[in-house]
Amino acid sequence: MDSELIQQLGDQLGANGLPYIVPIHPNLVHLTLGLFIAAIAFDIVGALFPFERPLFKYLAIPATRSNFFDVGWYNMLAAAIITFPTVIAGFYEIMLAEPPTEVTSAWGLQAMETLLWHGVGGALLLVLIVGMAVWRGFQRYLWRRDMGRQVQWLYLLVGLIIFFLMFVHGTLGAQLAAEFGVHNTAGRLLRLGENPNLRL
Repeated sequence: MDSELIQQLGDQLGANGLPYIVPIHPNLVHLTLGLFIAAIAFDIVGALFPFERPLFKYLAIPATRSNFFDVGWYNMLAAAIITFPTVIAGFYEIMLAEPPTEVTSAWGLQAMETLLWHGVGGALLLVLIVGMAVWRGFQRYLWRRDMGRQVQWLYLLVGLIIFFLMFVHGTLGAQLAAEFGVHNTAGRLLRLGENPNLRL
């Protein structure tokens, strides 16, 4: 019974190994990354605003410090929310992956090792991003509500460390697609010995 169900699901998978045309996880990942990076970047600009104010004035840019912190907060909140479907889609697509066993990545990892590290990293980043959003919310509404600088320096430093973790994690994801052809339609077809020009 289980083998029949798996066979039926396998018959419904497209050329990319998924039951839909475009992988969802890579698209949501870039949204998560963009929102998180923008959040930290705007908070850094807000934290350094006293040094930048003359430049904004010279360029005739009507900017206030609170505006930068508003953008930082709302981007961090959005990043925390979108990370849940990003990770869920990632785990779903990992379950449908058929990675090659004879290939190793530029980092010397097999496909299954890369998948496992990428999955664990995704769960870890989910926890970190949600933790950063909670931390940011406490700073905005409780701890630093009446202060000019709405974020702590430690918060910004942790955000930069998470940037580095995102780079490592994103590199593993890129290796899955580019080097192992996981859910990469053209790469998968080539590995199967088929002509992508005829299938796509």
